[in-house]
Amino acid sequence: MLIVHPPLARSCEPPAALAHLAGALQRNGLPCRIVDMNIEGILSLLSSRVEANDTWSRRAVRNIQDNLEHIRQRQVYASRDRYQRTVQDINRLLAIVGKQYGIVLSLANYQDSVLSPTNSDDLIKAAEHSADNIFFAYFSKRLTDLLAEEMPSCIGISLNYLGQANCAFAIIGFLKKHWPDIPIIMGGGLITTWMRSPTWRNPFAGLIDLLIAGPGEEPLLTYLGGGIPEDKALPDYRQLRDLPYLAPGFILPYAASSGCYWKKCAFCPETSEKSPYRPLSSQQVNAELGHLTAATAPGLLHFLDNAISPAIMEELIIRPPGPEWYGFARISRHLTDPDFCRGLRRSGCVMLKLGIESGSQKVLDNMGKGINLQQVAKALEVLHGVGIATYVYLLFGTPSESLAEAHETLEFARRHHQEITFLNLAIFNLPVGSIEAESLEITDRHQGDLSLYHDFRHPRGWNRRQIRHFLSTEFKRDPRILPILQRDPPFFTSNHAAFFV
Repeated sequence: MLIVHPPLARSCEPPAALAHLAGALQRNGLPCRIVDMNIEGILSLLSSRVEANDTWSRRAVRNIQDNLEHIRQRQVYASRDRYQRTVQDINRLLAIVGKQYGIVLSLANYQDSVLSPTNSDDLIKAAEHSADNIFFAYFSKRLTDLLAEEMPSCIGISLNYLGQANCAFAIIGFLKKHWPDIPIIMGGGLITTWMRSPTWRNPFAGLIDLLIAGPGEEPLLTYLGGGIPEDKALPDYRQLRDLPYLAPGFILPYAASSGCYWKKCAFCPETSEKSPYRPLSSQQVNAELGHLTAATAPGLLHFLDNAISPAIMEELIIRPPGPEWYGFARISRHLTDPDFCRGLRRSGCVMLKLGIESGSQKVLDNMGKGINLQQVAKALEVLHGVGIATYVYLLFGTPSESLAEAHETLEFARRHHQEITFLNLAIFNLPVGSIEAESLEITDRHQGDLSLYHDFRHPRGWNRRQIRHFLSTEFKRDPRILPILQRDPPFFTSNHAAFFV
């Protein structure tokens, strides 16, 4: 089987889904070739001839090979100015090439002004006109060579982000045109969200032979006749380990669980998609990390869990994984305990991502977050004191928020500006499948049959234009907040943030 990770997504670490599928298939005696066409495709564009008409672009063209080497060197991250210049120059080339194709292309995203990834008709057009895709020269040759070499019985496409959708369907269109008898299977996070939407009707029957929602190991094994394993296979990164990702050393992505152990937050996709919580035991996590770190020698371990459970944190304290690590965590009493957090730091924890969302207790209660601001403040203080960086996520425009509550969030961030290392500011989107959507007035249902979100009339009149105005004129300009925002690595954001602490 051939499994592909299509462009475009951030390219600093290997796609964990492909490693999980490879491990499961190969453990059951089913040969598998996995190809990260995202990093390969990006590098192919960066090596193409670019027409440079200004000083910045000429510098970016002239220095591209040096910049690609620099972004893989740890010492570049010691100088924020040098790092930002390196990243901006690399991104400059992608933007220039993208403009030639009428798309907005960056190191983090792919946006087509004509073909929408949330409209199935447009994705079908992307498949029908695959030669128009910006990555066509790369993937047409790569796939031709791969299929001549491998002759796979079927081909899998892992689709996780909207920025990958147009390219994924262009790849499918090319495959269907030249190898129409090879079945195509598609899964991944975005496919799961689409298929679990209450409005889902499969529009891709003529293009895709099998769509898979949720973890793909068991459905793939069933499809290929390999049987169902009694226990989970170890992810296999051997085919991805030596690819030239845009990071200083190999980053090992690892999940100690799927789903979320809290699963009570309003508007959360984990709830609307009915994703079960499936944790691994502490012993299994310890054993798997031992094998994986020995096999890959990572410079950084990235936990992919929606929230690393306190039980796993305790295991990491007792038996540190070896490399430094980071990931998402829920605010809990454990993070207010200095001894516990010192243990985390000794285990290699360099950064925790925290979904605090709001500085208003009323908003947090209405969201079902299950945290209080006193506990949040104490956790920030303790984590800062032991040397663990915090990447804090704030969300504006939830139905219970107004300008008054947004000001409370601003005040909270001001009070704790010394303890917040990085900030991510987002405007609330109403998920299509959310149960809570039934209590709101939906104003726009024609954005596309694959839309992930509804537009809605905010019950407190706090619309997106007002939120953007508040963020741009007040929040982001605050002299205590601005330096935090300026620390965020451009394009790579939290994926590179741990290298700066």
